Amino acid sequence: MIDKNKKYRTRDGREVRIYATDGEPGAEIHGAFHHPSGDWVAIAWDLCGRASFAELDLVEARNPRFKRNYWINVYNTNVVAYPSKEEANVRAMSSRIACVRVEIDCEEGDGL
Repeated sequence: MIDKNKKYRTRDGREVRIYATDGEPGAEIHGAFHHPSGDWVAIAWDLCGRASFAELDLVEARNPRFKRNYWINVYNTNVVAYPSKEEANVRAMSSRIACVRVEIDCEEGDGL
């Protein structure tokens, strides 16, 4: 079911605007897609986001994934992150308590 509060694109990647979700049966979703010419083209989709052409079906637009690994030097009063274990070891001070690997895997913009 399509939620007008979420962002969508067409199956082939075009930007979409949703205007209404209470249209007649079979064409409940009203909106427009951004045509390569620069124009917005009006269209209707069913409740599942299907259009008369599969490439115009609605697909939820999600932010790209942000994946990184860091090595964290842990001290009594602070922590310092490095992109590799080798760099963390080279830059470690004698008071280091631990060197911990942290994997970040989230959608870009999460937590901001």
